[in-house]
Amino acid sequence: MSSPDEKLNGSYDAPPLPIIFTPEEERRIWRKVDIRLMPILSLMYLLSFLDRGNAKLEGLTAQLNLTGDQYNIALLFRPSRWLPGITIIWGIIMTLMSLVKTYPQLVGVRICLGVAEAGLFPGVVYYLSLWYPRHMLQYRVGLFFGAATIAGAFSGLLAFAIGYMAGTAGLEGWSWIFLLEGLATIVVAVTALFILVDFPDTAAFLTQEERAFIIWRKSAFYDNSSVGEEENFATRHVWAAFADWQVWMHILVYMSIVAPLYGITLFLPFGYDTPISQLLTVPPYVVATIVLLVFAHYSDKLKTRSPFVLAGLVMCLIGFSINISNASSGAKYFGTFFCVTGSYAAFPGIVCWLGNNLAGQYKRGVGMALHIGIGNLSGAVASNIYRTQDSPRFILGHGIELMFVGIGFITLPIIVLVYRRINRRRDEDARLALEQGEKNRYTPQELRELGDRAPDFRYTY
Repeated sequence: MSSPDEKLNGSYDAPPLPIIFTPEEERRIWRKVDIRLMPILSLMYLLSFLDRGNAKLEGLTAQLNLTGDQYNIALLFRPSRWLPGITIIWGIIMTLMSLVKTYPQLVGVRICLGVAEAGLFPGVVYYLSLWYPRHMLQYRVGLFFGAATIAGAFSGLLAFAIGYMAGTAGLEGWSWIFLLEGLATIVVAVTALFILVDFPDTAAFLTQEERAFIIWRKSAFYDNSSVGEEENFATRHVWAAFADWQVWMHILVYMSIVAPLYGITLFLPFGYDTPISQLLTVPPYVVATIVLLVFAHYSDKLKTRSPFVLAGLVMCLIGFSINISNASSGAKYFGTFFCVTGSYAAFPGIVCWLGNNLAGQYKRGVGMALHIGIGNLSGAVASNIYRTQDSPRFILGHGIELMFVGIGFITLPIIVLVYRRINRRRDEDARLALEQGEKNRYTPQELRELGDRAPDFRYTY
C-alpha cells in the first residue's frame, strides 16, 4: 500500500490496515470527507471575506466622515477567522455594524469583529491537517481558501446589487451590505453546528473500516506528517515551536505573500466610479481562483511547495512593478491580475508548506498559530500604506509591497537549501547505519518525541 518515497528508513513497521481498499474505493472515501467538510468550511470563510472593501465604495467613508487614514486604521483590526461558535458571534457583530454612526463606533465594532474571526483560518487549516495526509492537504486548503477569492469576485457583484437598496428603510447601501451578509453568516454558522464533526475516529458519517483507513493513511509509516504525534500535551511542545528556525523563516515568506494579498485586494481597482469599480473587481478574482486550484493540484501531485510559492512571488513582482510605474489605468488594471493571482494562488502553499514540516500535532498547532498570527502583521501594515494623499499612483504603498515581495525572494531559497541539506544528511546517516548493521537507535516513543527532528523525518520543499 505504501510507495518507496513515502516509506521511511525502516524505524517503523507499517500499522495493520483492517481491510484493503481499491484505488476507486479510496477515492470514494476521500470524496465523502470532502463533501462533508469542505462546502461548509468554505462557505464560512467566504462570508468572512464578503464585507471587506466594498462597503467603502457604497458610502461608508462619506457618511461617517472618515478622512485620511481613518478607514485604513479601521481595516487594521480586520478579521482572520474561526469555527461555528465564533462565526455566530461575528455574524451578530457584522449585523450590528450596519447601525454604526461614527468613526469611533466603527473602530470599536471592527475590533470586536476581528477578535471574533481571528481563529477561523488557522483553526481550519490545522483541523484539515488532522484529516488529510500532507500531500493531499494543499488542494483542500486551496478549495477552502478559494472561497476568499470567490468572495472577492462575488462581493463586488453583490455590493453592486445591494447598492441599489440605498435609502431603503433609511439605511445607506453600505449598511445593507453589513446587515444582509451578517444575517447570512448567522444562518450558515448555525447550520455548521450540525454538519462539522470532530476527528476521523469519531466521524459517524464514515463506516468503521473507513475511519480505520483514514487513521492508517495518517499513520507515521504512510504519512510523514504524523511522526511526532503524541497523545498528551506538554509545555515542551510550545517551546519546540518557538525554538524552531523554520517557523521564523516561514513567517518571513508568509509576510511576503500576505502583504500583497491584503493590500491590493482592499483597494482594487483605482480610478473608476463606484458601479464600474464593483464590477471590475470580479475578473481578477476569477482568474486567481482558477490558478489557485491549478497550483494546489500540482503541488500535491508533485509533493513540492516552494516552486509554486516562488511563482506567486514572481507574479506579484510583475503586478506591483506595473502599478508603481506611470502606466495607463488600463495597464495598471492588467497588473492587478498579477498581484491578486500571485498572492492568492501562493497563499495555500506557504501555509501547507510549514504544516507539512512540523511533526507533532501540538507543535504543529503552536507553530501554525505563530506563523499565521505574526505573519498577519504584514496585513496590518498593508492596510495602512495606501493613503488617500498618495492617489493616484500610490508609490509608497506599491513600493512597500515590493519590499515584502523582495523579502520572499531572499528567504525562500534559503529555506529550500537548508531543507535539502538536512534531508541529504539524514539520508547519508541512514545509509551508514544500514551498512554498519546498526539496530534502531531510538524507541518508537523517542521518535515521536523528536517529531520533525527525528532521523526518519524528511522535509518537504
